[in-house]
Amino acid sequence: MDQNDKNTNTIEELEAKTQELPSPSDESQEETGPVAELRRALASKTAECQVLQDKYLRLAAEFENYKRVTQREQREQIRFGNEQILRELLPVLDNLERAIRSAKENGEGEALVQGVELTLKQLTEALAKFGVRPIASVGEPFDPTRHQAVAQVESAEVAANMVVEEFQKGYLLHDRLLRAAMVSVSMGTSDKPEKPTSKDDAD
Repeated sequence: MDQNDKNTNTIEELEAKTQELPSPSDESQEETGPVAELRRALASKTAECQVLQDKYLRLAAEFENYKRVTQREQREQIRFGNEQILRELLPVLDNLERAIRSAKENGEGEALVQGVELTLKQLTEALAKFGVRPIASVGEPFDPTRHQAVAQVESAEVAANMVVEEFQKGYLLHDRLLRAAMVSVSMGTSDKPEKPTSKDDAD
């Protein structure tokens, strides 16, 4: 009996001590209150940093694009900066070529022709150093991006849509059209092929 009393007292004491101890939930609430606040603050700052990081990446990408565009424009400016003055020199080439052609046709002095030809050659070479080169025309297929058709002619020897004659040379500045060539284009032959005669028609 005494032993039972001792056991009872012992159990009661244990229950009392257990009640005196703080519950795990209360303890976790006390510990996680500030922790939860810190975690929320950290999550907020992390999100803010992510937004700033995204903005930085976008700005960096835009700056790289801007730099590439600027560099390309600078290269284009260097390559084609003389376009206007070179275009103004093309009529000089035209006149020199006309003078040579006229002198040869009229049988004028050979020395004069040679002098003009030399001048034309020097000017052509000078323009070539700046990237100016003539466009191939006669005997080439008609290219509307490089040729300007001023006439169409019938031709049994030249296929349709081929350049027959060049009235004025065209020129390129590097890969850009400086002036289109004025040309005449073949329409082919207008003769219609004869219909084959049948045996009945021959009879």
